[in-house]
Amino acid sequence: MIEEIKDDTKVRMTKSLEALQTAFNKIRTGRAHPSLLENIMVDYYGSATPISQLANIGTDDARTLVVTPWEDKMVPEVEKAIMKSDLGLNPSSAGRVIRVPMPMLTEETRKGYYKQAKDEAEKARVSIRNARRDANSTFKDLIKDKEISEDEERKGQEDVQKITDAFIADVEKMLQIKEADLMEI
Repeated sequence: MIEEIKDDTKVRMTKSLEALQTAFNKIRTGRAHPSLLENIMVDYYGSATPISQLANIGTDDARTLVVTPWEDKMVPEVEKAIMKSDLGLNPSSAGRVIRVPMPMLTEETRKGYYKQAKDEAEKARVSIRNARRDANSTFKDLIKDKEISEDEERKGQEDVQKITDAFIADVEKMLQIKEADLMEI
């Protein structure tokens, strides 16, 4: 019973880390990375479709993304969708290939992106703490129903706290890596 609660807590905390990584991938750095365009939606025959399902996204060099739509007639639509995105990118097409140069980040935009990364990390920490709180309340419910002893409850809460500390440390590591990535010139 206690192991199931701990396993469930680990699963929830792992999902929080995955969501944080996804959020960090959306935050632009000075380098070109294909995941930057993954969430852009393109109008594909009347339905919004992720760009990754319509085109191949790669890097030409450290500062240029290359998008190659699988259908020639989708080139203007993909280009329009990239321009409309809130990433501040200005694509240019040459035949079937769309090149997306990454503008240099100013000190001010770097700090803004770092602040955004800190906010996302805090959301992940809150989510992890919520998973801990839910596990602890489950332990309390079990003790009320006399399914576990107080010693088992205390041991379970200590184990959940150790798990929580480990996941919070992972969030901190991820934030440090993202900060180094953002502040790199």
